[in-house]
Amino acid sequence: MPNSMENLQFLTENQVLELRARFGSPIYVYDEATLRAQARKALDFPNAYGLRVRYAMKALPTAAILRLFNSMGIHIDASSEFEVRRALAAGIAPEQIQITAQEMPADLAELLDLGVLFNSCSLHQLDTYGRLRPGADACVRINPGLGSGHTNRTNTGGPSASYGIWYEHLDEVFATAKRHGLRIARMHTHIGSGADPEMWNRCAILSLGVAAQLPKVESISLGGGFKVARVEDEVSADLDVIGKRIAADLEEFHARHNRKLKLEIEPGTFLVANAGAVICTVIDVVDTGPAGYSFIKVDTGMTDNPRPAMYGAQHPLTLVAVETGVEPGGRPERDYVVAGHCCESGDILTPEPGNPEGIRPRALKEARIGDALVMGGAGAYCSGMACKNYNSFPESAEILLTETGPVVIRERQSLEYIIQNERY
Repeated sequence: MPNSMENLQFLTENQVLELRARFGSPIYVYDEATLRAQARKALDFPNAYGLRVRYAMKALPTAAILRLFNSMGIHIDASSEFEVRRALAAGIAPEQIQITAQEMPADLAELLDLGVLFNSCSLHQLDTYGRLRPGADACVRINPGLGSGHTNRTNTGGPSASYGIWYEHLDEVFATAKRHGLRIARMHTHIGSGADPEMWNRCAILSLGVAAQLPKVESISLGGGFKVARVEDEVSADLDVIGKRIAADLEEFHARHNRKLKLEIEPGTFLVANAGAVICTVIDVVDTGPAGYSFIKVDTGMTDNPRPAMYGAQHPLTLVAVETGVEPGGRPERDYVVAGHCCESGDILTPEPGNPEGIRPRALKEARIGDALVMGGAGAYCSGMACKNYNSFPESAEILLTETGPVVIRERQSLEYIIQNERY
């Protein structure tokens, strides 16, 4: 497989070596300029009657990132009560946080008192909310019966997904709302992670068909999941194309039902994926003979990026020679399997696309112990979803590249921190 998009994106080779020397290895590095550029694209999403952008903070929940997006007018979507508390601790106003969670928050009443918004993702959640807030406005998450995703594991709509209230159960939604005097004012859907504008359009039409049956709904969220290409043969979602199709759908809805629905979107990956990278170090180079593979072993892996092991996800990999003065292309290329540092057979950073069970070597510059390796596209669902502390490896430091230089936004974890809660 060609190592597509094998550029360092927002980094240079000298920066890679300098950052590693200064902050250690492995480290996450994020680029503020890229984050802001992606945020502006999301805020420019075409819409007919108003737009609210919420950042799906599960993609990268570090406080500095939350504050950066919030300073640009982006609100927060949280997936647990703990994410809500984390966002509040970062200084996000409670009324700018919405919780959309599989697990019912134990402290929901307290969060509601603070002003946090709640999105009911099941009939049980709607009933619980109604008992806590009788007569209030409510939001419901509906599974419209169709989903989209580049793998089955990233599809959050349709009959194989547990997310949201199945669209055929609207009668029970009405009954629950009536029982508690609720006004269903907001509706939410999320179809998964896809790039096809036609699929987004189909799902939007299905969702609007449900909204038509909820006469008090004033806004509709179509969720996030805008696919981002990390490597060359992947296709990114075109927000402009998708947004224009959805804006036309909303205009048609208005013509039919005399309701101007405000649109919400909840990007996560789109905002942060290609604004992040992991810089790590080659710790060994081994092989399994002429009929086997050549391996680069690095000091990172599923403890910093679980996506290859979970999804067969592809990330661009670039080897940076440690010695100075080496011209690009000065070493020959070889085919390598890149293995992580965990004692786990699944810790492979070069799986077959979409198949975590298989491996596919990458053509990389000839590797030597001590070289740096950069894994791109590591801004989303890496730090936030890492297999933290497996083999007791600490969480890596996070660095933000700002106009005035690199800033540590999360310190490297210590062993003392890992074991501080252990008891006899």
